[in-house]
Amino acid sequence: MGASATCAWAERLDGLSAADVLGPAAVAPLEHPQPPARLIVDAPLAGPLRKGAVFIQYRAENLRIEPVFGPDALKVTPRIGHIHVIVDDNPWHWADASGEPVILVGLPAGKHKVTIILADPTHKPLDSKTIAFTVPAQGAHH
Repeated sequence: MGASATCAWAERLDGLSAADVLGPAAVAPLEHPQPPARLIVDAPLAGPLRKGAVFIQYRAENLRIEPVFGPDALKVTPRIGHIHVIVDDNPWHWADASGEPVILVGLPAGKHKVTIILADPTHKPLDSKTIAFTVPAQGAHH
C-alpha cells in the first residue's frame, strides 16, 4: 500500500522541474517579481490528536522558512521568513523558523484553535490561517 501511495505522489510530480516543485534557486537573483507568499495549513494529525498531542503540518509557498531576521533580510531573494503561532487567542505568541510541524502537548480536553501567521524577517504578517480542533478527553491510562 505504501508503494502505491508513493507512486501516486511521484506521478503528480512527473514532468515538473525541480524549480516547479521547490521554487527558484536561492543562489541566483530573481528575474521577475515574486508572487505573494501563501500559507497552507493542514488539520492536526488524527492519530496523535486521539492521544492528546496536536501535530499541525504546514508549508509556505513563495517564501522559504529560515532563521534570519531584521530589515536587511528583506533584501534576500527568494523571500524568506518564519511563522508566528497563537493558541486559543492568547495575547502571547511564539516565532518559529524551523520549518517543522507545530507540536502542542498538554492542552486540556475540549475545543481549541491555533492561528499560524506567515511573517517576513521583520515580523510583518504576510498570510495566516486558523484551524479549530477538539482535544478528546483522555482515560485514566495513556
